Amino acid sequence: MSENESGQADRSVKDKKAIPYLGELPFFRYQKEVVLRHKGIDPESIDEYIAQDGYLGAAKALTEMTPEGIIDEMKKSGLRGRGGAGFPAGVKWEFAKKSKGHIKYALCNADEGDPGAFMDRSVLEADPHAVLEGMIIAAKAIGAQQGYIYCRAEYPLALRRLDIAIRQAREYGLLGTDILGSGFDFDVKVYQGAGAFVCGEETALMQSIEGKRGMPRPRPPFPAQEGLWKRPTVLNNVETYANVPQIILKGGEWYASIGTETSKGTKIFALTGDVRNIGLVEVPMGTTLRTIVYEIGGGMRQKKRKFKAVQLGGPSGGCIPEAHIDTPVDFESISKVGAIMGSGGMIVMDDHTCMVDMARFFIDFCREESCGKCAPCREGTSRMLEILEKITHGDGELSDLDDLHELSRFIKESSLCGLGQTAPNPVLSTLQYFRDEYEAHIHEKKCPAKRCAALLSFEVDLDLCKKCGLCFKSCPVGAIEWKKKEPAYIDKSKCIKCMTCISSCPSDAIF
Repeated sequence: MSENESGQADRSVKDKKAIPYLGELPFFRYQKEVVLRHKGIDPESIDEYIAQDGYLGAAKALTEMTPEGIIDEMKKSGLRGRGGAGFPAGVKWEFAKKSKGHIKYALCNADEGDPGAFMDRSVLEADPHAVLEGMIIAAKAIGAQQGYIYCRAEYPLALRRLDIAIRQAREYGLLGTDILGSGFDFDVKVYQGAGAFVCGEETALMQSIEGKRGMPRPRPPFPAQEGLWKRPTVLNNVETYANVPQIILKGGEWYASIGTETSKGTKIFALTGDVRNIGLVEVPMGTTLRTIVYEIGGGMRQKKRKFKAVQLGGPSGGCIPEAHIDTPVDFESISKVGAIMGSGGMIVMDDHTCMVDMARFFIDFCREESCGKCAPCREGTSRMLEILEKITHGDGELSDLDDLHELSRFIKESSLCGLGQTAPNPVLSTLQYFRDEYEAHIHEKKCPAKRCAALLSFEVDLDLCKKCGLCFKSCPVGAIEWKKKEPAYIDKSKCIKCMTCISSCPSDAIF
């Protein structure tokens, strides 16, 4: 080999070493794909799904297993519902199996409504057959002949691909009568929801399918005993069903080998917020928040910012501060620090986030989405919002914090459904970990994170100003005066405190 060829070979070796495999990248290295295993296949092709062992789990369940055998395997797996409550799927199926009645239903909850959450939508768009297969297995286990997928109308691509998948499954004899010659009948229909967050609650979802207003009803009786049209019903969410085919195909013990002692398997999170890498991540239960935020997420999006908290569980969840960033992500550990697993929304926040305003945002969301059926949720969330808005406007009093605590306790203990019972969680967790921010708003009339516009007055630091004019160009009301090669000036009489100038300034010169 000539010296030139040798040099080229050395460079080639160096280049190969410099370019890591996909699995070596931190974003993927710490993940374990179970539900997301089929990423990259054509979701509109049943043949591609079958080529990846698709419907083998359903075939095994229908032709080789009894309903009791399926339920035993699910109980061995330790799979808990991924919709937020974390109830063991096998136990729920067993209740429905033992309930009396010839007509039973298997439902899929795809009414994902948490801000920043897109787990179920992505699974339906990328792998709809996995959900259908899971529903077929559940139907065999409990003895259901009809299934419904409740999907919000705001997911047009998911709805289109579900329709294609259902049609293909019927053509292949995987839905309908005498599936695979097993003598078992089961079919699935898609029901489009209008986007009400409360319809994610199981009894409200069933009311909606029945053509009534989506409002929760008291329990018991539980849906496994008396659900849709007062028939025994099993309801699981998209991610739960997508796990089922592999559990049946590979065995419950295989699935139980992943995760922790009490929280088995993997969990999908929609990682978003002030983090460098955003998107869907699937990690084994027990993975720490630090690993998700710093290894998979790549840390803060802006290096000069510091991690402050992570909101886990959506509007019903809580804010976990930096002191608890080494908390393992499992049902019990997350609950101990004042949050919930939820369906999988994970919003990372840096030190420019006002925790009082964050609590106000989530309470506003819950108040808006409340069905209004029970007074504690309807009136309580409205009163909490009034207090939080009062604090963020600089009019708060120390007694307001006691009122927030008392209202939270009352709402949690007396609301009819999970929406009201968990609505105060963001307020309670921020009061627990960030009480100093509440007190700064009340005593000093200051927002430490500089996000509450009513407490701010904007000025330009002449020493930091780069004289670039970006703030001048971005201001929507012409409140900034600027000339080339000169620092900017803010006319406070015109300023509407929209904070556009702060986000556009590359040198943090506006304070």
